Amino acid sequence: MILHFVRSSVGISSFFGLAESPPWASQNRPESPATIPTVEMGMDQVIHRTAVHSNNDLHFRIPGHHMNTTFKKLSLCTQIQENLAQKGYEIPTPIQQQAIPHLLEKRDLLGCAQTGTGKTAAFALPLLHHLSEERVRRKPFTTRVLVLTPTRELAVQVAESFETYGDGLGFKTLQVFGGVGFGPQKAALRKGVDVLVACPGRLLDLKKQGFYKADGVKYFVLDEADRMLDMGFSREVQRIAADIRKDRQTLLFSATMPNSVMNLVNSLLTDPVEVKVNPVSSTAEKVEQRLCWVMKKEKRELLKILMKGQIQNRDSRCLVFSRTKHGANRLVTDLAKVGVKSSAIHGNKSQGARQRALEGFKNGSLPVLVATDVAARGIDVKGVTLVVNFDMPVEPEAYVHRIGRTARAGAEGMAISFCCEEEFKELRQVERVIKQSIEVDYEQPRHAETLEAQYKSKGVGRGVGVRQGKKRSPSYKPRSKANYFRSGKKYHSKPGNKRRFAPA
Repeated sequence: MILHFVRSSVGISSFFGLAESPPWASQNRPESPATIPTVEMGMDQVIHRTAVHSNNDLHFRIPGHHMNTTFKKLSLCTQIQENLAQKGYEIPTPIQQQAIPHLLEKRDLLGCAQTGTGKTAAFALPLLHHLSEERVRRKPFTTRVLVLTPTRELAVQVAESFETYGDGLGFKTLQVFGGVGFGPQKAALRKGVDVLVACPGRLLDLKKQGFYKADGVKYFVLDEADRMLDMGFSREVQRIAADIRKDRQTLLFSATMPNSVMNLVNSLLTDPVEVKVNPVSSTAEKVEQRLCWVMKKEKRELLKILMKGQIQNRDSRCLVFSRTKHGANRLVTDLAKVGVKSSAIHGNKSQGARQRALEGFKNGSLPVLVATDVAARGIDVKGVTLVVNFDMPVEPEAYVHRIGRTARAGAEGMAISFCCEEEFKELRQVERVIKQSIEVDYEQPRHAETLEAQYKSKGVGRGVGVRQGKKRSPSYKPRSKANYFRSGKKYHSKPGNKRRFAPA
């Protein structure tokens, strides 16, 4: 039955109403606190990290080389130190330990770390320190710190972090993104701000209207750069960067490092320091991944079975990813029919609706949130115990960010992916990126054995695969240009398009 999806070590057994632990719950798992080797720390030795709880927040303690490193030893200003102490933050995460000293020296930096490792604080803390030392008066329509994010949700999250860490310093932080009116954003920019967190499209709109000037930017941050490029913001990012002074400090953070991101690094950063905490495209260490072979027409029934256990545990939260906006809305309707309260979040929703859905998800009134990939990077909610990929992602790197919504800050979680025959290509790409095969759950009630056999027969092993081209008839002959002309069609081109054959 579907009950085998869960494990008691993260409280997901009670999440599904289980009375006893699943079969694999006793398999050689470390006792809490867990000591897990960090694969790559940018050092010659492997460092082990131990998860410890302090003031209901989970932080990382690094034995050995960095055991004595604390926020107090990172030369941050007194007010920032006090704010961190009030929040119970004593020991920085690995990405923070490596990045903050370089950023305090005003070096350009390329940071690569999986989601949930504290990347936001890694750049927010040193930038707030620089602002506190300079104490320059705000100028109309300008900002000293500019942070670009791909989504509205991530912009809100980053801005809130700046406000939290900079409390008492008197700095003005502004969020700028679409889906809301221009009025409040224009009013704030008219007076000038210290930190501007923006989505590229809305920022360029404000610039065009004369409400944003780049001449005051000294610190430029690209957060989740790979996602920004995936969403087609490459030209916008280049246009924004071209207006900023050349002697700026530029920071680029990303969870994955495809070639497109490296090209951006080469064009924007000057002699950058590179910081890597985990290998490129690594998945969260404590996420237990499962694959469900299921026919497309039975996916919804399988999700209903899985989600029925959600309402039995009010402390658990589930995030479901759908490929399309219409599909997300339909899933919300289907879940409501079986008594599971949920809400959808995607690009067609107004910003107010998206924020209400996120707040309901955070406070527990909505145990299930259905989202498209627009939310894969912007959701930072404690207690997400389960991520369900109802549809496999088109971009394989998106899988890393989807499942990164659970098992954050050292916690444990589970990711379940539904795969039908139409998604063989997407699954194979995902397994190439994460460099491992996802374990199949054979106990789920809608298991389709034929799909697994077909998947294996269409590739050389799991995660390797070969491209399956269209089979041609033995008598097939490609038509020459002369034959094409005789068929009553002509050869022509349009400005900006590739030359092609087209009907007359």
